[in-house]
Amino acid sequence: MLINLLSGDRPRSLVLTLVLLTILVCLALAPFLFPGVRSLETAARICIFIALVASYDLLLGYTGIVSFAHTMFFGLGAYGVALASDHMGRGWGALAVGTLAGAVAAALLALLIGLFSLRVRAIFFAMITLAVASAVAVLVSQLSGLTGGEDGLNYSIPRELTPAFRLGEVAGIRINGKILNYYLVFFGSLALFLLLLRVVNSPFGRVLQAIRENDFRAESIGYRVVWYRTAATCLSASVAALAGSLFAIWLRYVGPDTTLSFEIMLDILLMVVIGGMGTMYGAVIGATIFVLAQNYLQNLMGVAAGATEGIPLLPHLLDPDRWLLWLGVLFVLSVYFFPTGIVGRLRLRG
Repeated sequence: MLINLLSGDRPRSLVLTLVLLTILVCLALAPFLFPGVRSLETAARICIFIALVASYDLLLGYTGIVSFAHTMFFGLGAYGVALASDHMGRGWGALAVGTLAGAVAAALLALLIGLFSLRVRAIFFAMITLAVASAVAVLVSQLSGLTGGEDGLNYSIPRELTPAFRLGEVAGIRINGKILNYYLVFFGSLALFLLLLRVVNSPFGRVLQAIRENDFRAESIGYRVVWYRTAATCLSASVAALAGSLFAIWLRYVGPDTTLSFEIMLDILLMVVIGGMGTMYGAVIGATIFVLAQNYLQNLMGVAAGATEGIPLLPHLLDPDRWLLWLGVLFVLSVYFFPTGIVGRLRLRG
C-alpha cells in the first residue's frame, strides 16, 4: 500500500528512509510536537516549499530545463487567491475560484512561454524566462490599483482558518483555526508531492528523463520533444501556482517581495541542489534543511558566539549578523561533499 502511494519509488537507503519518516512525522504532528507561532510558521513554510521545489525539480532535474520563471507561477497562484478573496469577500468559494484561476493562468502562461521559447537551447531559454518573470514582477508592482503595488494585499479568509475559530483542546493543545489552516497546507502539499512522484515514475516521466539525457536521440525514435517539454513546463507551473495558493491562504498577505522576488528563485535553486536534482525526495531534504537554516541558524550562532566569548576572533565570526555568510559556507560544503545532492549520496551508500 505504502509503495503504491509512493508510485514504486523507494528511498533505496535505510538512512534516507529514516530521515524522510522523521520529517513526515515532525510535519504531521508539528502543532503538538513544537507548539508556538514561530515553529508552526516554519513547518508550514517547509510544507509549501517542498511542493514548490519538487515542481521545479520536475523541470530542472527530470527534464533538464533551466528556468528562472518559477516564482512567477508561484506568485500567480498567490495573487489568484488574494484577488479573489479581495473582490469576492471572505469565503470558501473565493479560495476555490482564486486557486483554480491561478493554476489555469500559470498553465496558460507556461504554454505560451513553452511554445515560443522551448525550441531554443539551454541558456537562451533561461534568459527568456528571466525576462518574462522580471516583466511580470514590474507589472505587479506598478498596477497598485489592482495588486496593491509594492505594499501588496491583505485579505480575509474563512473564519474556520483563523485563530478566532476555536474547537477545544487535544493533548493540552488548544485547537483553533490556525491549526486547521496548517493541516490544509500540510495535506495540500503532501497531495501535490505525491502527484509529482506519480508523474515522474509514469511513462511520461520516463520520456522526460530520456529527453534530459539525450533530446536528439529521443526525437529520433519518435518522441515529440518540444511537446513533452511544454507539457512538463505547464504541469510544473500549475503545481507551483497551487503551492502559491496554499502560501496565500496561510499568510493572508501577498506582495512582490513575498512571492515574486528573484531571491526566492535562488532559494529554490539552492534547495534543489542541496537535496539532489532528479530526485523528488531531494525536495523534501533540501527544503527542510534550508528553511530551518533560514529560521534558526541566526539563533544558533548567537548561542555559539556567547559560548566562545573568551576565545579570540571566534565570537566575531559567529556573530548572528554573519548568518548569511555561514549559510553560503554550508551550501559550498554541501555541493563539494555531496555533488549529487544529499539524496544522491545516501542512495549510493545504500
